[in-house]
Amino acid sequence: MASNRNGFQRGSAKFDRPLKSRPRPSSPSPGSALRRPNAAARNGDAVPGRVRVAVRLRPRNAEEMMADADFADCVELQPELKRLKLRRNNWDSDTYEFDEVLTEFASQKRVYEVVAKPVVESVLDGYNGTVMAYGQTGTGKTFTLGRLGEVDASDRGIMVRSMEDIFADLSPDTDSVTVSYLQLYMETLQDLLNPANDNIPIVEDPRSGDVSMPGATLVEITDQHSFLELLRVGEANRIAANTKLNTESSRSHAMLMVHIKRSVLENEDMSSQNGDASHLTKPSKPLVRKSKLVVVDLAGSERVHKSGSEGHMLEEAKSINLSLSSLGKCINALAENNAHVPFRDSKLTRMLRDSFGGTARTSLIVTIGPSPRHRGETSSTILFGQRAMKVENMLKIKEEFDYKSLSRKLEIQLDKLIAENERQQKAFEDEVEKVNFEAQCRIAEVERNFADALEKERLKCQMEYMELVKELEQKLVLNQERHDCNSFVADNEEGPASSSTDDVAEVKMLLETERNRRKAAEEEVEHLKSQLGKHTQAEAGGDVEIIKLRNLLEDEANQKKRLEEEIILLRSQLLQLNFEADQMRRCLDGSSGSTYSAMDSSTTQVRHSQFKDVANGQKSSVATLFEQVGLQKILSLLESDDANVRIHAVKVVANLAAEEANQKRIVEAGGLTSLLMLLRRYEDETVRRVAAGAIANLAMNEANQELIMAEGGITLLSMTASDAEDPQTLRMVAGAIANLCGNDRILMTLRSQGGIKALLGIVRCGHPDVLSQVARGIANFAKCESRASNQGIKSGRSFLIEDGALPWIVQNANNEAAPIRRHIELALCHLAQHEVNAKDLISGGALWELVRISRDCSREDIRNLARRTLSSVSTFKLELRRLRIDF
Repeated sequence: MASNRNGFQRGSAKFDRPLKSRPRPSSPSPGSALRRPNAAARNGDAVPGRVRVAVRLRPRNAEEMMADADFADCVELQPELKRLKLRRNNWDSDTYEFDEVLTEFASQKRVYEVVAKPVVESVLDGYNGTVMAYGQTGTGKTFTLGRLGEVDASDRGIMVRSMEDIFADLSPDTDSVTVSYLQLYMETLQDLLNPANDNIPIVEDPRSGDVSMPGATLVEITDQHSFLELLRVGEANRIAANTKLNTESSRSHAMLMVHIKRSVLENEDMSSQNGDASHLTKPSKPLVRKSKLVVVDLAGSERVHKSGSEGHMLEEAKSINLSLSSLGKCINALAENNAHVPFRDSKLTRMLRDSFGGTARTSLIVTIGPSPRHRGETSSTILFGQRAMKVENMLKIKEEFDYKSLSRKLEIQLDKLIAENERQQKAFEDEVEKVNFEAQCRIAEVERNFADALEKERLKCQMEYMELVKELEQKLVLNQERHDCNSFVADNEEGPASSSTDDVAEVKMLLETERNRRKAAEEEVEHLKSQLGKHTQAEAGGDVEIIKLRNLLEDEANQKKRLEEEIILLRSQLLQLNFEADQMRRCLDGSSGSTYSAMDSSTTQVRHSQFKDVANGQKSSVATLFEQVGLQKILSLLESDDANVRIHAVKVVANLAAEEANQKRIVEAGGLTSLLMLLRRYEDETVRRVAAGAIANLAMNEANQELIMAEGGITLLSMTASDAEDPQTLRMVAGAIANLCGNDRILMTLRSQGGIKALLGIVRCGHPDVLSQVARGIANFAKCESRASNQGIKSGRSFLIEDGALPWIVQNANNEAAPIRRHIELALCHLAQHEVNAKDLISGGALWELVRISRDCSREDIRNLARRTLSSVSTFKLELRRLRIDF
């Protein structure tokens, strides 16, 4: 059925800058220096840029030349007027104008230059850009975008030519290019470069709204050859199939994402203070421009009766048409300036959120065929392009400081300073050691000289002192002898008193002489001390030099201290820059939690952030959620006055109710009552849709079904069904009622409270998914009712017939949608098992459907049940015999 295609495809602090045209160099220089941003663009605001749309006509193929040989083309091109005419008939036509009109003879090079090259140049200037192809299957979208041109170089598509221009303009030393290649298949995002990665999540930044795919493979490429190899690998993994309209019909939307990172320098000019014309330029700030080129090859829209899709290919076609329909709704809302744009209806529209109504420059090429047999598809494609031309984007440059480059420069500068400081410190230590050694030598020599001189003076003074003492002793002995002699004479002769007086005078003279000598000795000692002081002063000259050396040492120590303080300052700046870089990195990765100023307290802000993370698809286990937040706290926020908090809380409850293990805890905690209150009190479509979905999940448990009925749940669901218009809300309500219809014990109450009429009222929507849920509910009710009749609990006609469900059942018994048809066939068989319903079934035309079911039903059990019913009910047998129908 589905096969691989043989052809190939290819393609922080932030500043927002407006789009400025920049001249392209005549000869590219890959090794050029860092670029400097335009000063005029640096201070401007975002500027609007309309989506540019070009139309390209595919030439007739061999089949069309044969089948449409007698018919003219349904389109007429006027490229010189950029106008297209779509023929209604031979004499009337509709005229449309586009930005470019490309005939079937337009070369691939011209298509690239008018459609994609302006976008590529904007991407190289720092803006995001998107090139997208839209059209019916088989009209040349993949040929326009993804031809490799291996056989004929002129056939190269937009992907290949875009990368050629990108590599020609980039500098390999300062710029980098990374590529990811994805496909959206059956609403599942898959990695074409790594097939094992087949369910990539889509993450939206709650503040900026930027969309990222964190699980996608990113490959850095440096040349065109490696890019072509990646395209071959990705295209080999893309899903394609053979249909009546195209032998290699794409069954998925392919997206080539080229991420470009360019280094630029930003100068700040500062006028001098005297007001003259001279300027001073501050050092350049390193900046990084991050831009993204997205090339989107949409799967072709198709009508099933023309493409011949069936089975799994039919499901693929439904998924493709559904996502394209969601894209068309978003384009319509943007073109009409609606307040709400349904980007979240499809993963395709979520991924293209920046391309339509965002900050990217977008070019759309719509491809059409000439055949009048496909005029309806051609008209639809042209109208899509006309609506897209009304969409305005706000173009902005994405810039951020190059923290890595600045950090590397600071690290190099720090290493140089550390090395220079170590060299100076080593030289300083060597000099200090040398000065200390010389000072120690001089001090030791001075001390030795001083000690020798002092010892000599001490010995000299000691000798003189000993001689004086000896001389005094001799005189003392002599005076004693004289005194003794004089005493003897006085005692014997009593000599004259004059001799004694002479002796006393002589002794006094001797004492005076001794005093003078002692004074002279003291003066000599003082003289020696003065000489010693002078000698000490002479030695002090060496101390002055030591003091100077010490001062020099102190100066060197102060300089060392200043260098150490400068190193500490540089290290702190480096740590600060690393911290800011980590913060910027977390902002860009989205890893930081959102806060909401509208909440009443910081606790509510934390809860709100947690709920928003869960509602946006971040899968955390239920145990972790209960542990961090608590079920009671979640349920309490269902009554919050803040609409956003209330919406996220009900989404969390709905996700928890999807797991059977949590349903009992939710009901016991009063979650069911809170959900029913939301249906009763609020008219917000999102709240009602999600609340109905949560009730539908709880209604899958038989124990909860009676509680829902006891609290008036079927009445609230019926009121919601009558008021709602959104298909998703109606699908949730129908699913909840369908689950309740499968319980025998509440069958009478459900019918009396208007459950069947509510289901029949929902069919006004007409959406296949909604009708499938309605059919399931009718089948469940018919089965339970049939079982009650067989057990003797119920008698009389079916409630379904009494409430007017039979005409709708007969009308949809052969519905094209298999789920609807299967449920209706089963319901008819259960109704037909009881004789009391036979006449109503015959008059309502159900007998013919029962005969068809017994012959053509794809399910053998239903086919056998229809045969047994027709052969066992006498009224049916008589009618078949009357009509001569042999079943």
